[in-house]
Amino acid sequence: MPHIWCPGCGHGIIMHALIRALVGLGMDKTKTVVASGIGCSSRMAGYINACTLHSTHGRSLAFATGIKMHNPGLTVVDIMGDGDCSAIGGNHFIHACRRNIDITAIIMNNNIYGMTGGQASPTTPIGSWASTTPYGAIDPSFDLCKLAEGAGASYVARTTIANPKQAETYIMNGIRKKGFSVVEIVTHCHTQFGRKNDRRLPLDNYNFFKEASVPLTKAKTMSAEELAGKLVCGEFVDRDVPEYTEQYGKVIESARKRG
Repeated sequence: MPHIWCPGCGHGIIMHALIRALVGLGMDKTKTVVASGIGCSSRMAGYINACTLHSTHGRSLAFATGIKMHNPGLTVVDIMGDGDCSAIGGNHFIHACRRNIDITAIIMNNNIYGMTGGQASPTTPIGSWASTTPYGAIDPSFDLCKLAEGAGASYVARTTIANPKQAETYIMNGIRKKGFSVVEIVTHCHTQFGRKNDRRLPLDNYNFFKEASVPLTKAKTMSAEELAGKLVCGEFVDRDVPEYTEQYGKVIESARKRG
């Protein structure tokens, strides 16, 4: 299938995981919405046979929220890159978590702005080279899962493209969960990030993810020094919190009765 991604990009692995999850859950494509913003990751919506929306940079969650509010019966999945989500879209992200609206957000984190020139993103690791950090990044990077947990999301999980089956499972769990779900999938941009940070080939990145990944259960027994540079993977949050559209519906019904 013709696509925009570079050969070896991990985004295709994530797309396959999402499609398998939707098929595995028996989702009706006429009642499933896949929304996206701007960036390499956001082109994914155009390759999936469902109701899709390609919106503006950083605003996909605002569009997805409007869709869910208008028709709460729809299954809404929002696809974002790390910059799309946590930089220009950061405010939308934390407030979607806070509201706990029933949307599944898939964050494809490749630590860089891949499409627009290789600029550093809010998840670029300290010391990493980017077009805007020619001497190495000095800004501390976001831990997107901790950010989502602190903001109030009902389900938060992380995995990498080196474990596509786990990615599929977490996406399914996120869609099943009533409330705002965040699934961070760490991937790579060997074109803009990898070749400038000693991971030039797609296989170099894949092997890095395999070696750097640490299950959450094991991470709990490790020191901060041992966890330095590691990718802790697992399900961090799975809690029952009142869902926004249901609460909004109750407010409207109560107002109607009073009127």
